[in-house]
Amino acid sequence: MPVNAPESDVRSTPRHSGPFATPRQRLKYITLVTVLMVAALGFTVAHLSYGNPLDFGTEGYWKIARMRVDTLIAMLIVAFCQAFATVSFHTATNNRIITPSIMGFEALYVAVQTAVIFFLGSAGLAAFTGTPQFIVQSVLMIVFAVGLYTWLLSGRFGNIHVMLLVGVVLGGGLGALSTFMQRLLEPSEFDILTARTFGNVGNADTDNFALVIPIVAVTCTILYLRSRRLNVVALGRDTAGNLGINHKRELMMLLFMVAVLMAMTTSLVGPMTFLGFLVATLAYQLTDTYDHRLILPVAVLVGYIVLSGSYFIMRNFFYAEGAVTIIIELVGGSVFLFFIMRKGRL
Repeated sequence: MPVNAPESDVRSTPRHSGPFATPRQRLKYITLVTVLMVAALGFTVAHLSYGNPLDFGTEGYWKIARMRVDTLIAMLIVAFCQAFATVSFHTATNNRIITPSIMGFEALYVAVQTAVIFFLGSAGLAAFTGTPQFIVQSVLMIVFAVGLYTWLLSGRFGNIHVMLLVGVVLGGGLGALSTFMQRLLEPSEFDILTARTFGNVGNADTDNFALVIPIVAVTCTILYLRSRRLNVVALGRDTAGNLGINHKRELMMLLFMVAVLMAMTTSLVGPMTFLGFLVATLAYQLTDTYDHRLILPVAVLVGYIVLSGSYFIMRNFFYAEGAVTIIIELVGGSVFLFFIMRKGRL
């Protein structure tokens, strides 16, 4: 525009700011979400229909399909938990490399399971199931995380990097304690324990859905409604403070909700360390935006597609649905490296 342009021309010039720099970028995002939704729907239908001996739409077909729905619900819960928890944790720590598992959630889960079978035997581990035990496991994780956050963020340290380092040390200590107890177990007991501590959607107890689904729905809704605050927190403590955000309070609230989501998913299906990292990274690469309102839905869709696709392939072609994390590590890691090499940055 000319330097001496009339004031009326300057006022009439349209100005725009937001997560999309151009209309083309908006169209690209809409296309991306549409493709992901179609893929998610396709894997859902494939999971319900493949190998179903009865004709689609018949009463017998739906009876068999309803038996498979519980697995899809577990996948959806894990996708929401891992996506929201990891993206929020990256925002809170201002680091896209680490994952919430660095705080020792999975190490604590393994330690509790190992301690139960070590002191009570395989019969005790078999009895350590059901909703009351699920609640105990989840509460232990949340209390552990919140205690760590409160101690290291509200005290004289007040440094999230110290908190992360302490989390790594505590997680390593719990892992070493678990390994020591596992070496003293009988081979049969060790096999039973391995099945419980290996991430698997088949570990999900449907009786716990009535408790898990409302908690996850409320927590994820709160995080999504606070997406604009997440955008500000991602700018750093000084910038967030200048914009009127109490950074420490937001940080504590974020980390608490991350702890709740990680406790839910780990107690439900076991440790799945790489899934959250993969899902969040792919969401960043695919959306290429700062707005959490756009990143979070894509992360959930990617998580569900990765889980349902992996489970479908392993169950129907390799007959090893219990090893879903193997294909996630293999295919997911390859896809992650592909995007990193293509973009040239995180």
